[in-house]
Amino acid sequence: MTISARLAELGLELPEVVPPVAAYVPAKLHGNLVYTAGQLPFVSGGLPATGKVGDGHGLVPASDAASYARQSALNAIAAAAAVVGGVDKLTGVLKVTGFVASVPEFTGQPGVINGASELLGEVFGEDGRHARSAVGVPVLPLDSPVEVEVVFTLA
Repeated sequence: MTISARLAELGLELPEVVPPVAAYVPAKLHGNLVYTAGQLPFVSGGLPATGKVGDGHGLVPASDAASYARQSALNAIAAAAAVVGGVDKLTGVLKVTGFVASVPEFTGQPGVINGASELLGEVFGEDGRHARSAVGVPVLPLDSPVEVEVVFTLA
């Protein structure tokens, strides 16, 4: 099954690639690998939430942040597909790096970034299994709760 067919089966559409907010490109091809820049969870040009992940009033719940990580991964697929001329040229995932803007006492970064990892597994199947880092940070661009980078493989 092609990746585009799998996305359709999952009811997912690739979003438009968000223009960079600074001096970089959304994705870069090198050999048979595509490296994405950090992808924020943009939906229709805006962030669905801002702030720190944690438990308590005024904080982004971890379950919401996991869904934002999922959106960030979908945005990464779109960025990589745009560079290589289509999503069906992507064959798998090599590495994911996830950043979670969180309060100091929050230790659930791996669970948040599971949102991205699970989406990539759904889309790429066994070829979506990857090495990963999930890191807590004090702040991310535009006060996003999450940011995800992905290294994709090509045939």
